[in-house]
Amino acid sequence: MSIAPSPVQGTSPPPPPAPGNDSFASPPSPPVDSNTTASPPGGGGTGVLPSPPPPGVAGPPFGPPKKGLPPGALAGLIVGLALGAVIVLIFVGIFVFFYRRKKRKAAEKLSGDVPSSGPKDKFQVGPPQYRQQSIPPAPPRPPSAGMRLDSEKSSVAGIEVGFSQNTFSLEELTTATDAFSDANLLGQGGFGYVHKGVLSNGTVVAIKQLKAGSGQGEREFRAEIEIISRVHHRHLVSLVGYCITGAQRMLVYEFVPNGTLEFHLHGKDKPTMDWSTRMKIAVGAAKGLAYLHEDCRPKIIHRDIKAANILLDYSFEPKVADFGLAKHSLDTDTHVSTRVMGTFGYMAPEYASTGKLTDRSDVFSFGVVLLELITGHRPVDRTQCFLDESIVDWARPLMKQALEDENYNALVDSKLQNYDSFEMKRIICCAAACVRHSARLRPSMSQIVRALEGNIPLDELSDGILPGQSMAFSSHGSSDYSSSQYKEDLKNFKKIALESQELVSSDYSVPTSEFGLQPSSSSTEGQYTQEKDSHGVEKNARDSHPSS
Repeated sequence: MSIAPSPVQGTSPPPPPAPGNDSFASPPSPPVDSNTTASPPGGGGTGVLPSPPPPGVAGPPFGPPKKGLPPGALAGLIVGLALGAVIVLIFVGIFVFFYRRKKRKAAEKLSGDVPSSGPKDKFQVGPPQYRQQSIPPAPPRPPSAGMRLDSEKSSVAGIEVGFSQNTFSLEELTTATDAFSDANLLGQGGFGYVHKGVLSNGTVVAIKQLKAGSGQGEREFRAEIEIISRVHHRHLVSLVGYCITGAQRMLVYEFVPNGTLEFHLHGKDKPTMDWSTRMKIAVGAAKGLAYLHEDCRPKIIHRDIKAANILLDYSFEPKVADFGLAKHSLDTDTHVSTRVMGTFGYMAPEYASTGKLTDRSDVFSFGVVLLELITGHRPVDRTQCFLDESIVDWARPLMKQALEDENYNALVDSKLQNYDSFEMKRIICCAAACVRHSARLRPSMSQIVRALEGNIPLDELSDGILPGQSMAFSSHGSSDYSSSQYKEDLKNFKKIALESQELVSSDYSVPTSEFGLQPSSSSTEGQYTQEKDSHGVEKNARDSHPSS
């Protein structure tokens, strides 16, 4: 009997067969920690690591195989994206360039041809230290519009002209006016002669020519360009362009074809203006003046409001004209002028005597225009019943009585057949408030507009003053200008004005309109200039030409 030899202790069992490819089809075996040693079956000795699988045999996969772009395709993608971005940038640049150029051209055209009506924006003309600079020959950069110019209304720094395209040569204006012929002469004012002209494009204009030796010189000429180029309102005459050639200075305005308020109210053989037309003119002119005072920064004081400076179109819409005398008010209080300019019968008493100029000086003058519309009388006329006093002094007691009795017949134009009594009351209240002797008691022009339109109670115009009280001289009057001084000045002014009537014929054949073609006789009111010499002595001078 043979005995099988016992296994030698410590010898390892033969390694297990290496898994082949068929193992992938067998069920998965439980995971084995690679760091543990395998024990032989039935043995408890030291474990020996199993032999590694032979090389070349792949282990089981742990996920799907990775896929990537070839290097050439990736480089092509990057180059394509870069080229696309460059092309987009080029197109954007071209678009921005043409858009900005188109916008700039539109702004330049707008700055030269701003319509006479637009929104009501406030604007600034600029600080005073820039006002003496010369106007650059090159077209200035158009101002940005911070100005609401309902305009029925740009904030600007400096006084660059608000338009760049409408500059005219002397030859162009000479051709337009047929060599400034007498046949095209519209009138003569403080600036000089005004001619009607037709531009090469067929536009009819009024050309205002600076007169050599005029009290208004180049400074005033440039000031007028500065002012009017910024002012756009449907009830203000618009500036079309200008001409500066050597010593020649000219302004080109829109032509207002239907004459002046003065002509239609006082012209010989003219039909009586009906009441609705008179109210339309009063409201429109008040709006234009209110814009100058309250929507412009700094405010503009006209200084020569009168019927001859209110022009009418064929619909009898009014336009306030002649800014040759316009004055910037650099503060909110007053401006004292050493050269008082205006028309007798319209000038506020404090301005005529002392040269103290405020927006309330214009308010007084506008009150006189309202009295003309109500009564049909001129401010000064030797044929009227108030020969020894002004229309203001003559009308004051009548206005008081009319407002108390609500009977207006003694005051109203006798040729005016029908009128609205409620509107008549409003316009009389406005006139009475405007011509108060004390400037500080006069209302603002915006208040006058609202009162004329019936948008505020008439009591707001009284400011706590009883009817008629503010119309007479009283302790409320200006402390530096007494009633006796006013009446003495009035007497002297009247003498000057009545003398001027000798210079014109009674048939109103002298054409004196500045911007419309019509006969007029505004010189019958007397153009009055008051200056103070080096010793402080006042000098009075009457222009020998019709008023501006």
